[in-house]
Amino acid sequence: MIPVLLGLGSNTSFAGLSSLELLAKACQDLRGLLQNFSFSSVYESKAMYVTNQDNFYNMAVKGFVEDSMDPFELLNKINAIEAKYGRDRTKEIRFGPRSLDIDIEEFGSKRINSPDLILPHPRIQEREFVLLPALEILDKSADCKLWETLNSYLKSLLPQGVTKCPEKTQILFKSIFEGGCYGNKSC
Repeated sequence: MIPVLLGLGSNTSFAGLSSLELLAKACQDLRGLLQNFSFSSVYESKAMYVTNQDNFYNMAVKGFVEDSMDPFELLNKINAIEAKYGRDRTKEIRFGPRSLDIDIEEFGSKRINSPDLILPHPRIQEREFVLLPALEILDKSADCKLWETLNSYLKSLLPQGVTKCPEKTQILFKSIFEGGCYGNKSC
């Protein structure tokens, strides 16, 4: 089994679903792709690079894929999930608003540098919105080397305005993820 770490983000709605709902729906789909699936809390962050846009909801997901899975195969499946929830790369501004963004941050110890995929993710070390949720879900004993590496990246950054969402948002996310709250339903 190959350990995988993903970063998720959303700052626009799609098909009547809020960013929080889109993240929960994406996690439902990812749970079917990854074994021993787990996810972090939801964080809110200011947009980086293109700052004139709404704040993002961000989180991290970890799990395992079969040894036979190629990173490009996982990328294709992730891109299909993004498209399902409104992402159209042909119509978006790079680093601009998006309904759903899923990045492969780590794929085992794989190192790739291709036009379609770079592993580990080339900007992981500058993104507090990836590092905080990733550190939350990585086990310090089993993932010790990766945890230490990511923690060293985090320590080298100035604060970027990333905050863990309040408990009521976490509860709402889990309710949506478990299938209890969608659209305009009250929870």
